[in-house]
Order: sequence, then C-alpha cells, then structure tokens
Amino acid sequence: MFTVTVSPKFLVEIPLAVREQLRIEAGQKLQVIAFDHRIEFLPIEPARQLRGFLFGIATDIPREDDRE
Repeated sequence: MFTVTVSPKFLVEIPLAVREQLRIEAGQKLQVIAFDHRIEFLPIEPARQLRGFLFGIATDIPREDDRE
C-alpha cells in the first residue's frame, strides 16, 4: 500500500509502482469516481484496446429466459 499527500493545489502524484503496474502514461486520461468515502482512478481505455480481453470466458452458464 502506498501513501500520497495532497498538495495545496489538490494534486496527487501516483506512485511509480502503481503507474508501471497499470501502464499509466503522462497525459493519459483517468476517470475519477468518489465512492463510499474513497476516490478511485480508472484508466480510460480506447474500445479498440479492449478487444479480446474476455478471451476464454465461460459462455455456457445458464441465463435468464429474457437474455437468450
């Protein structure tokens, strides 16, 4: 776990290990969500980059009648 400090201008530096793990680059857009007393930063991925991320997912699970 990492600790960061909010600057007087309300800026926060994302630790290097986190940037490397999530492959966040300078200038990249992040979505910010306030949820249950916490702040979440989600990298915005272009739809093209998400292609194939569900490869191998089980598709044989039972579905509700209105979902077939």
